[in-house]
Amino acid sequence: MKRVIAMLMTIVLLTGVCACAEPATSADEAWALVRQAYIYGFPLMLMDATLTVGTNVETPENGKAPVNQVGHARSLATAAFRQVVTPNVDTLYSQIFYDLSEDALVIQKPAVDRYLTFQVMDAWSDTVAVLGTGADTQDANTYLLTGPGFDGEVPEGMTRVEIPTDIGWIIGRTLCYGPEDLENIYDVQAQMDVRTLRLWESGEAQPAGVYDPDKDGTPIQIVLGMGPKAFFDRMNELMLQNPAYPEDAELLNAIAAVGVGPGLSFDPAVLGEDAAERWKAMLTGMTAELTESAGRFQVKNGAFRFLGDPISRFGQEYDYRALVAIGGFGANPVDVAVYMKAGFDDAGDALSGENSYILHFEPDALPPVEENGFWSIIAYGDDDFLIDNPLDRYAINDRSDYELNEDGSLDILLQAEAPEEHANNWLPTGSAGFHLFMRVYLPQETVQDGTWRAPALTKQ
Repeated sequence: MKRVIAMLMTIVLLTGVCACAEPATSADEAWALVRQAYIYGFPLMLMDATLTVGTNVETPENGKAPVNQVGHARSLATAAFRQVVTPNVDTLYSQIFYDLSEDALVIQKPAVDRYLTFQVMDAWSDTVAVLGTGADTQDANTYLLTGPGFDGEVPEGMTRVEIPTDIGWIIGRTLCYGPEDLENIYDVQAQMDVRTLRLWESGEAQPAGVYDPDKDGTPIQIVLGMGPKAFFDRMNELMLQNPAYPEDAELLNAIAAVGVGPGLSFDPAVLGEDAAERWKAMLTGMTAELTESAGRFQVKNGAFRFLGDPISRFGQEYDYRALVAIGGFGANPVDVAVYMKAGFDDAGDALSGENSYILHFEPDALPPVEENGFWSIIAYGDDDFLIDNPLDRYAINDRSDYELNEDGSLDILLQAEAPEEHANNWLPTGSAGFHLFMRVYLPQETVQDGTWRAPALTKQ
């Protein structure tokens, strides 16, 4: 309790928020502040819901695990996979939902001969660190994650990672070379060790979690389905132990007028008599409005587009942070990975499996990556899922057995039916609408800033 009170006093001092904050003077002004507060708090609320759903198991299974433990994916996505849109087929995921309110967390990353990173996000979805992208990428390392209340000693041999919030999410990504490589990935996963500092020092077994069927669901649907009272009451509670950043002081001072802030009380009466209709209308139009607002962060490169800086390290770009939470929660910073999308060819026409296309890389112009980086190109249907095909081939990547042209260029063949020649360069598209994602992990700076020239995408 003393810790909570101390944190609340710190936030009050930083923001000037107090119980006597001036109330909104009109219904329209109140709704403007409510919209700001919702956008600001949406990533925090989604993180909370994602943690709740992702830890709702007794023991690790199917990628889930109790809080402060690690869960692993055990298979690559196929066309039958329908749990998450636009799945990649390059990495197997491991994930940890942490709660540092009672203890620090020890994470042991094994020595590997491949790309393996741990992306550490705080409660607000900002990436605090990406472990495994430096010179020590292939070495074994032990990290200690500490929350804002940690005042203990860091054991010898551990690298401290300071987290500004109590809860958050860690996404581990291990490069896989195909189905035949899965056993090797399992060996890597078995060497990952995640446990609280107390359990690490005592050697005690991991405690079992608790399964509650009422906590199952899809996190984003859970959050979007909340009414204003439930949303802001939970947000106010979460902000007590997951403090806002100092630079958020001005916004916090403003939204306090409608009872939103750490430890405050939200009164739905401020919304007026037509609250339910206006709340629904606000949510219905929000994604389009956020997309327009965040358009300035889009980097264009030929037929491809990607969301650039400050993705994953958002600062005060609250609209952008909320948009990424809605459409790509857990996205990497651009210096770790760039996700380039193409839904139209170079002539501006929508991609369709009724046509054939060539994706042409000039000689020596494959995506430039740093050491241990990699790239892939994956086709998705208009439903954002992988496209069923007789080869179970969903990507062409730097590990594929493709054939270069005589001049060293590369043509990737995008079409529904198998080509008569260069079958290894064929990426099946199905017969309906589709789009591409070109993922570049550990991209060089020319990819990040858009000066590297993306491949031409032409209809045949």
